[in-house]
Amino acid sequence: MTDVLLGGASLVLLVLTVLPLSGNPAWWVRGPEFPRLQLALIAALLLVLQGLLFDFSGLVQTLVFYVTLGIALYQAWWILPYTALWAAEVKRATNSGRTGQVRILTANVLMSNRESEGLLRQVREHVPDVLITLESDEWWEAQFAELLPEYPHTISCPLDNTYGMHLWSRFPLEAVSVDYLVESDVPSFHALIRLPCGTGVRTHVLHPAPPAPQENEGSAERDAELVIVAKSLENNDQPTIVTGDLNDVAWSRTTRLFRQLSGLLDPRIGRGLFNTYNAFHWFARWPLDHIFHSPHFRLQEIQRLEAFGSDHFPLFTVLQYQPALASEQPALEADREDHELADSLVDRVS
Repeated sequence: MTDVLLGGASLVLLVLTVLPLSGNPAWWVRGPEFPRLQLALIAALLLVLQGLLFDFSGLVQTLVFYVTLGIALYQAWWILPYTALWAAEVKRATNSGRTGQVRILTANVLMSNRESEGLLRQVREHVPDVLITLESDEWWEAQFAELLPEYPHTISCPLDNTYGMHLWSRFPLEAVSVDYLVESDVPSFHALIRLPCGTGVRTHVLHPAPPAPQENEGSAERDAELVIVAKSLENNDQPTIVTGDLNDVAWSRTTRLFRQLSGLLDPRIGRGLFNTYNAFHWFARWPLDHIFHSPHFRLQEIQRLEAFGSDHFPLFTVLQYQPALASEQPALEADREDHELADSLVDRVS
C-alpha cells in the first residue's frame, strides 16, 4: 500500500510537471508553472520517503525513485536562477547620485481592501519617486489624494473591475498614453519619465488578466499583451522600465520570452524570489509583481515590503542610471524560434 501511495504521488507530480510543456494556453495547463518551488519541495520530500521505505527489490520502485529525482531536479532548475546560488544579472550600482536615481514602489492594492493606511505608511517611509497602484478604483484614488502635493504628475484610470491603475510621480511625465492592448477593459500605462538628470525613461505599467476560470479560460490574452510590449521594445536604445502585476511567474516560458524579445534585465536573478503573491498564504507564494529594466540601470535596492491587507505584498526597487556600464550587463537575445513563438502568441488573439 505504501508503494502505491508513494508511486501515485510521483505520478501526480509528473503530470503537473509535463502539462505546461504542451504549450496549451488553458488555465489548468499553465497553472502548474506557478508553484515550481512547492513542487520541487514536495518531490524532495517524496525522495526522502521513497529512499527510506522502498527496498528497491524491483524495477518499478527504482524507476519511480529516479522519476521523482528527475522531477525534483527539473523543477529546481527553473527556480535556481532566483537564488543567491546564481550570478546576479543586474550589478550593484557604483554610485548613488540622486539625479540619476529612480525609486519605484509597485503595489496591487486588492480593490476590496480598505487598509490604505498600511500602504500610505510605507510610501512615507520609503519615499518612492514613482508610486504605482494596481486594482485601484475611485475609493483608492481618494485615499491617495493627500500625496498630490508631493506627486504632482499622475496617470489615473480608476476602474471597478479590478483592473484600475494609478501612477503618481515626483518627476515630470511626457508622452502619456493609456492603452487597451488586448482586452477592452484591461488598461496599461505608457509614458516617458523625466529624471532630474534630464534623461527620459520609457516606462510601461502592465496588469494583464490572469489565466483563471473566473477571468480568462486560458493565458492567450496575458501572453499576447506581454509579447506586444516586448516586441515594441526590440531594437530600443532608450532607458526603459516595465513594471506591474503580470499575473505570470518570473520563471515562466512567457516571461522568459518577454525578456528575450525586449532585451530587459531582471534584478531578482541571483538575489531571490521576492514572492509578492499570495500574502494570505505563506505556503503558496510566487513572484507575480515584476520590474524589468534596460541595461542602462544598475541596482541600488530591491525588497518586498510589508503586507497591508492586500493579497499582494508591495515591491520596492531603487535603480541607478549608469549607461556607461551598460555593456557589462548583457541581456538575453531572441532567436528565430522565439520570434515565431511570439508571432503565434499574438495571432491567438488577433
